[in-house]
Amino acid sequence: MTSTARRAPRILVRSAQVAIAVSAVGDVFRAAAVRDQYVDHSDASESGLISMVSVYLTTLAIVLFLVWLTQSRRNAQELTPGASVPSRGRTIGMWFVPLVNLVVPRGIVLAIGRASSASWAEKRDTALVNAWWAAWVGHGLVLTVAIRVAPGSMAFLVVEEALMIAAAVLAGLVIERITALQNAALGATVPTEPTEPLAQA
Repeated sequence: MTSTARRAPRILVRSAQVAIAVSAVGDVFRAAAVRDQYVDHSDASESGLISMVSVYLTTLAIVLFLVWLTQSRRNAQELTPGASVPSRGRTIGMWFVPLVNLVVPRGIVLAIGRASSASWAEKRDTALVNAWWAAWVGHGLVLTVAIRVAPGSMAFLVVEEALMIAAAVLAGLVIERITALQNAALGATVPTEPTEPLAQA
């Protein structure tokens, strides 16, 4: 078999999941520090430092997630050649186009999931992706409204960060599900190398 599909390195999968989780926790501290600085006029340098660390953590999480997603896209394309799987450029680029990134990336992840294995459960697995995406977009929308309408509001902060934590947990589950489907499919379709026959004495 000449397929280039291969299992995603376990360290990549776990690193992406951990980075997303840590980034979400870091965002909670960032939001709290920014609120304190706004409400209590606390030290801006401390708030700035926490925000900077949060940006670094988020950037790392984004990079690792996109590396995993690119690997998964390639595998999905190999496992189901006739499936409508987005190109590598589209898989990455659509995350960075304003407004478009509120809709299209969800479809990309769903397309990759469906092409990963016949075991993709349309109802359950699609619901998982939809829940993750709703939490992620919801966080962004609540954050935007909070900044414009009620900066420093504790109620908005709790809602937006609860959505962030939920999105992180669900993202980890999406990664786990698609990776498991692909690994199972690869295990079933990629034969082991034949052993050499023993030389006759």
